[in-house]
Amino acid sequence: MELNVLSIDGKESGKVTLNKDIFGLEPRKDLIQRCVIWQLAKRQAGTHKTKDRSEIWRTGKKMYKQKGTGGARHGSARVPQFRGGGRAFGPVVRSHAIDLPKKVRALALRHALSAKAKDGGIIILDKASLKDAKTKGLSAHFEKLGFDNALIIDGAELDTNFCNAARNLRNIDVLPVAGINVYDILRRGKLVLTKAAIDALEARFK
Repeated sequence: MELNVLSIDGKESGKVTLNKDIFGLEPRKDLIQRCVIWQLAKRQAGTHKTKDRSEIWRTGKKMYKQKGTGGARHGSARVPQFRGGGRAFGPVVRSHAIDLPKKVRALALRHALSAKAKDGGIIILDKASLKDAKTKGLSAHFEKLGFDNALIIDGAELDTNFCNAARNLRNIDVLPVAGINVYDILRRGKLVLTKAAIDALEARFK
């Protein structure tokens, strides 16, 4: 697959051939779905917590005598049946993370890249860098390029001026190639890869 390489000014600056083993696969929705579920489950905080009857500060004295009242038998006031008592089977602090083999995650990333390429959602940028960290100037460049909802992947190191300028733009994410992931690829309309990012991806999946 051959695509045009664009400069930040919107001009063509060459062509690049994408590796078919990374960008030319027939996308498998099941692999992509498994990876997205793994990502979303892993990032859940799991800090939800309620108090059970052992954690309630309340008297444990028997409320009234066992027999002769005409009512049900009750002991502690900490039980879930009473207002102010503990909660039965409430959520506890835990990890929501699930296991997914490393090879499956790598394969899912390649299928996500192939799905984006098949839909025509991949744009190749010469380099993601700016002289001045000005959001207004970068926004004008993005309007020429048609980037209104995009994930921008650069090489191992990001340009500070570019990142600072893009930080205030809505629906624009900038990540190093080490941070590329299936969920962010799918949630943005365009995937913008620099030449450095392509070289790094090809080296990673070689």
